[in-house]
Parts: sequence; C-alpha cells; structure tokens
Amino acid sequence: MPYLQHKDDVAATSAPPQKPTDAFQRLVDDLSAALGPSSGLDSDDVDPMDIQKLMEGYTSREHEWEQYALADASRAYTRNLVDEGNGKSNLLVLVWSPGQGSAIHDHANAHCVMKILKGSLRETLYAWPQEDKLRKGEPSPLDITRDTVYGENQVTYMSDKLGLHKISNPDPENFAISLHLYTPPNAAHFGFSLFDERTGRSQHIKQAKFFSNKGHRL
Repeated sequence: MPYLQHKDDVAATSAPPQKPTDAFQRLVDDLSAALGPSSGLDSDDVDPMDIQKLMEGYTSREHEWEQYALADASRAYTRNLVDEGNGKSNLLVLVWSPGQGSAIHDHANAHCVMKILKGSLRETLYAWPQEDKLRKGEPSPLDITRDTVYGENQVTYMSDKLGLHKISNPDPENFAISLHLYTPPNAAHFGFSLFDERTGRSQHIKQAKFFSNKGHRL
C-alpha cells in the first residue's frame, strides 16, 4: 500500500498514476473551482466555510487517494503534493509516521483546512507568545488553548489569527493520513516559523521540498 514505506527503486520505475474519475478527484476539482482562477481564501469572493464544507462532503475512500500517500518511516511525516489549483493554493496529502508529529509552527499568514483521511490526529493549539517579553529577552512560554483529537473524515480550519499549533499522530503503530489545503501557499514559497514551547522564541526556516508530486517520488 502506498503509505507503507516506499523503496526508491520502486518509486523510480512505477508508472504515472492515472487521473481518477472518482469522488476524491471531484473534490480536488471542486476545491480548485471554488478558489477561482485568481483568488485565494483571503479574497473577498471566497468564503472559508465553503472550502470546509467541500472537505466535509467527501467521505474518505482509501483506494481513491492512496496513490498520493507516499510515506517514509524515518521522517515524522511526508508532504505529498496533489494539486496546485489556481497557483494560489497547495493541496497536500500528509502521511504521519506512527507516534510522530510536527513542531509547533505558524502558517505564514496563510489559511489551512485539514481533513483526516485515515486514522486520527491530535491538534494542540497555542496562544502566541508575548512580544513585549521576547523584546526584553525574557522567555514567554506558550500556553495551550485547545487540545483536540480528530478522527477519520473530520475537518478543521487553522490560521495565524487562531494562534500556533502542532499536529501529531497518537497511534504508536499505524500511519495516519490527512488532506491539507493551504492558501496562499506562503510556507512553500517563503518558509515559516517554528516555536520553542518553553521560551516562545521562534526560528524562521525554509519549507522542505515535497516528498512527491502527484504520485511521483521526488
């Protein structure tokens, strides 16, 4: 199965995935259409709730998206590009290794809508650190504002206005799979910031390259 660890030689010789005419591909097309030819979620003519409803309307079927779910058990997670939409969004399938997760991070002034395709994921939400303390060289520990576990087919929304967060796979034995829409794709283009939970201090990093592009291992 694709989200079980792929070998490079297998990936290199595998045939390009055929574009499916199924509910998942319809979701991909509908998301691109909803964002319009030149808009993103930050545009006046796009309602984030419409994007969330499209995600909620799709019932996950593994055979429809598994070609995109390439994994690497040596990494906490992989970022697999499904679609670039109108050029102002990235639609990704993320594969989370058992018991692993992300660091605490921001979203580079972008919107993110996340749907669980398989398994469950824990989202820990944090308030932003106090800038006045950081300017004085003092620590500003991050306060947890919400801790939620999302199961298969559940959808959530995240942006910098809501704070910072980290995502983790609570299952110590099985991969978890999620679908993410980022618009605009600022983190992919300009990087984003990671935060220290104890001090509140951040470091800006460049986004890692995609693990795969439309089913092709990069």
